[in-house]
Formats: sequence, C-alpha cells, structure tokens
Amino acid sequence: MSEGRPRGTPEGAAPVDSQWPRWEVLKQDNERKVHQAVGSVHAADAEHALLMARTVFARRPSAVSMWVAPAARVHAWTAQELEELVTSAVPAEPAPDDPAAASQRYLVVRKSTNRRSMTFGDLVGEVSAPSLEAALAHALAHFTDEPVLALWLVEADAVVRSDPSDADPWFGPALDKTYKQQSVYSSSATAHKDADEGVPG
Repeated sequence: MSEGRPRGTPEGAAPVDSQWPRWEVLKQDNERKVHQAVGSVHAADAEHALLMARTVFARRPSAVSMWVAPAARVHAWTAQELEELVTSAVPAEPAPDDPAAASQRYLVVRKSTNRRSMTFGDLVGEVSAPSLEAALAHALAHFTDEPVLALWLVEADAVVRSDPSDADPWFGPALDKTYKQQSVYSSSATAHKDADEGVPG
C-alpha cells in the first residue's frame, strides 16, 4: 500500500530540504465556494505561512479565508497511482460502527480537470479513519462522482486557519490591488489591439 508522497515530491525522489518548510495553501474566495488548493509557500512556522499565503495569494478581493498545512502532512496520489492501488491493495472501507474509524480526520482535496486554472483542486469533504490506508479507501469510496486526476489527504489536525473575525482586515486591502486574470495576458496580437484602443497595459 502506498503511503502517498509528501506534496511536491517527485516519484522515486526523497524530499529535498529547503531553508524553510513548505506549506500548502487553500483559499476560499467567498462563503458560497469551497476552499481550493492554490499553491504553496515556504515559511518558518504556521503564523508565518499564513502571512506569506495572504501576501502571495490574496490578490483577489473575494478572498475570505486562508488555510495552510505543512506539505509533509499532505499525502498526494496521481491518477496513475490511484489506478494501481484500486487494482491491488486498497482495503475495503472500515465498518461505520468501528469505534477506531474516527481516530484521525483527513481533508480530501480532489483535482477533477486539466482545464487551465489558478487552482489545483477543490476541498470536497473529509474522512475519518484509523490509518492513512483506510482514509484513502474512504475517500475513493465517497468522492469519485467526478474524475479524479489527483487526490490529496490533508491531516486535519495539521491545518492552521485564518480567523474568520479577521477576514476584513486581512483580506479587505486586496480591494485596492490591481488584479488581472491569466486570460488578460494573451498574445502579442491582443496587446497591439489593446494599445490601439488605448487600453492600459
């Protein structure tokens, strides 16, 4: 049974140390949307990671929440790895009345499309299980209503969240930032067209 790789570690490679540990970032644009994996930052500790995440990723005025988790506590599988597990060693789901089944909580992040996007995947729910192996079995049983191109299990007790009461002072300043979607930065032909029409670059 694969234990999943720490997020960002190539297949067959050992994790590479850096000056500061890497933290994965999940951002919520508004209360109607789920948290989405948007990238990672390097930081000395959780508080520093949240500050770095806000600086790097809160460039859209709609951000209302930011979560971070150490990359070493994020277990990642590709679609190919999941397919191999499904045909070999993934165990059956633990029985719902198993008292040990709720020993650890994992957040489930799923990538369902290769469409160009500013995000990697969506938080689709959580599972509780006595082991990572059993948690993966739960996730594969309950969160495959859409294609699974990649799957993360994030140890819930490792997640550090921004304080909801601080949402305005934390994310309000983003209202004054100039932000353009990736689609704005297109070809040289569009750049010439914008220049001809007096559109600022």
